[in-house]
Amino acid sequence: MERTVYLANPRGFCAGVSRAISIVEAAIEKFGAPIYVHHEVVHNRYVVDDLRQRGAIFIESLDEVPDNSILIFSAHGVALSVENEAKSRPLTVFDATCPLVSKVHIEVRILSKKAEEVIMIGHRGHPEVVATLGQYTNEDKGIYLIERETDIDSLEVKDPSRLSYVTQTTLSIDESKKIIASLKQRYPLIQGPRKDDICYATQARQNAVNNLAEKVDLFIVVGSVNSSNSNRLRELASSHGCRAYLIDDISQIQDSWFDEQTENIGITAGASAPDVLIDQVVGYIKENYHAEVVETEGEIENRNFEIPSGLR
Repeated sequence: MERTVYLANPRGFCAGVSRAISIVEAAIEKFGAPIYVHHEVVHNRYVVDDLRQRGAIFIESLDEVPDNSILIFSAHGVALSVENEAKSRPLTVFDATCPLVSKVHIEVRILSKKAEEVIMIGHRGHPEVVATLGQYTNEDKGIYLIERETDIDSLEVKDPSRLSYVTQTTLSIDESKKIIASLKQRYPLIQGPRKDDICYATQARQNAVNNLAEKVDLFIVVGSVNSSNSNRLRELASSHGCRAYLIDDISQIQDSWFDEQTENIGITAGASAPDVLIDQVVGYIKENYHAEVVETEGEIENRNFEIPSGLR
């Protein structure tokens, strides 16, 4: 049986992820191992394991970092309390926070200084959300986290006339729009950011899945289970009615997915999945399930975020 594999475009690494990984690699090359990274630099098992083998030590608390060490903040960012603690220590710090996440951090800091309350839309416990919530320091007001529309019912804000919202950068675009619409219905004076907080790479990858999902029987997303944007891609593909799976690598591909009804296969990858894993998945399916590979058209990404000057 002849099958067709359609490769979504764009897919894989975004500029923020490429920058974060480059920062860790450059720090290891310049200063030697070990270097310490606050949280996994990006959410991909292959990438993290590779950097760990090269001398990166991933930590969750600065108590794990010896004085006079090299410390890197992950692409997801850190709370102000962590940043301030690092500044108080004899550490050399490099910030790998994605610039688009930093944009949201700045928004929250400004709103905190203006004594406005903030509602954040995001996934509880995700490191980006933890870091963003940790930018708000106004003890007289508050920042509130909601994950879904139903959370709005139990919200209690102090002053609905001075209220704003921000979002996690890797959310589902469609789901976010629904939540924001409900927020505006309940709080007519609520203000949002001048420019959407969901990052360009997340939007572009979701658009590519939307354009492809209705013409395939099976959709495979390459990415790790703790990757927010990868999970959103799988959920989005599934919402179109095709079977969709999130896999780290070819070891998780199952023969049962490729029955006689599976003729057209879509493949994409989360923003933290490297090309080597995508190429392995495509090659494996092409060889084992007699598939022709077709590159689809999509948005062209040409952004580049520079690494800190101290590492160039």
